[in-house]
Amino acid sequence: MKEITVQELKQKIDNNEDFQLIDVRETFEYEMSNLNGLNIPLAGVILEASKISKDKPVIIQCRSGARSAAALNQLEQQLGYSNLYNLKGGILAWKAEYEPDMQVY
Repeated sequence: MKEITVQELKQKIDNNEDFQLIDVRETFEYEMSNLNGLNIPLAGVILEASKISKDKPVIIQCRSGARSAAALNQLEQQLGYSNLYNLKGGILAWKAEYEPDMQVY
């Protein structure tokens, strides 16, 4: 599984790189705090796969990295995605590094 750190994600954001960010947390978690990614809760990731790009890097994130890893594995194994990256440590790592006041469920 390919992973990306929050530092690498911030660099991509700062450089306006072309990538897609998918947040697989539940909607109530996303509404509390998010990194402006597209919210597709883990349970619906296969059903809503048409919303996930196959032609540019896609970073999948959750709270800590576990659900995003599960989503990444499902998409790779069932649908053949090869452009996916798991955000190591999830939004908790982002909070620790960049936004200590961020509310996270």
